[in-house]
Amino acid sequence: MKTYNYTSISSQCFLGEGPYWHSDLQCFFWVDIEKGKLFQHHLDSGQTRTYSFPHRLAVVLEGKGDQLILGLDRKIASFDLNTQELKWLTGVEPDIPLHRFNDGKVDPKGRIWIGTLSTLFTEGAGSLYRVGQDLHPKKMLGDLTISNGMAWTADNQTFYFIDTPTRQIKAYHFDLETGDIRFNRIAVEIPEELGFPDGMCIDQEGMLWVAHYGGSGVYRWNPNSGELLDKIDLPVPHVTSCCFGGKNLDTLLITTAQENLNEAQLKEYPLSGDVFLVKTGSKGFRAIRFLQ
Repeated sequence: MKTYNYTSISSQCFLGEGPYWHSDLQCFFWVDIEKGKLFQHHLDSGQTRTYSFPHRLAVVLEGKGDQLILGLDRKIASFDLNTQELKWLTGVEPDIPLHRFNDGKVDPKGRIWIGTLSTLFTEGAGSLYRVGQDLHPKKMLGDLTISNGMAWTADNQTFYFIDTPTRQIKAYHFDLETGDIRFNRIAVEIPEELGFPDGMCIDQEGMLWVAHYGGSGVYRWNPNSGELLDKIDLPVPHVTSCCFGGKNLDTLLITTAQENLNEAQLKEYPLSGDVFLVKTGSKGFRAIRFLQ
C-alpha cells in the first residue's frame, strides 16, 4: 500500500457528503446533509463559501450555466449561484416524510440517478430513481436500505451501485440509450473489519475508490477481480464519499462525518467532519451535467 499525503479543509460537517468537482468554475462542492449546508471551495484561491437551506441537503450536481442541481429532502431543485434563486423541479415519495435523498449522480446520457433512505434506516425502505429531461422520476431499484455510491464504466456498459448495509458493490448491465439496468454480479464484497462502503467514484483505469464509513479511509478496489488494491488512511473513522477533481482530475476530495461519534471520540478524532484533498496518482473523469 502506498503512503498518501493529505491536506484538510475545515468544514466540521455533522454529515459531510456529496462531493462534486465543477470543472468550469474550478471549484469543489460538498454538503452537510443534516445542517442543510452547501460548501463551495475554490481550489486555486483556497477560499470556501457556504450557503444554507432549511432542508436536509444530500446531493449537489451540475445544471446548465451557473445552476446547480440540489437534492433537498425528497425534492430536486435548481439553484442559481448568482441570484441564489431556488426553483423546484420534481420530487419523489411525497407521502413519506421520514424519507430523504442520500446519494446522486448524473449518468453519461445526462440523467440524474438519486436514491432515498428512511431517516430511521428501516431495512428495505429506500429506492433508486432515474430522472430524465421530462422530470418524471422512474424507480430503478427498490428494497434498498441506504442507497449510496454510484459509478459508470468508461464504455457505458456497466453501472456500479452500493446499498451500504449489504457491504457489497453490485455491477449491473447498463443500456446507455434507454437507461435500463440489469443485475450482473457482485463485484466486490467488503470484509466486516473494513467498515461499510459509502460513496464512491471511478478512475480512468476502471478501478473504484470507495469511502468506508467506520473504515478510516478511502479504499481502491478492482471491480473485475474483487481485489483490494490500495487505501488512503485518514485520521477520522467515518469517511463518507469522494470525487476526483482539480485541473488534471487527479485530486481526490474526501468527505467525512461527525455523526455516531461521542464526545470522547470527537476529541480523539478532531478532524471528523472536515474534508481532505489527496493527490492519488490516478485520474478520474469530468462529471456530466444534468441535461434539462
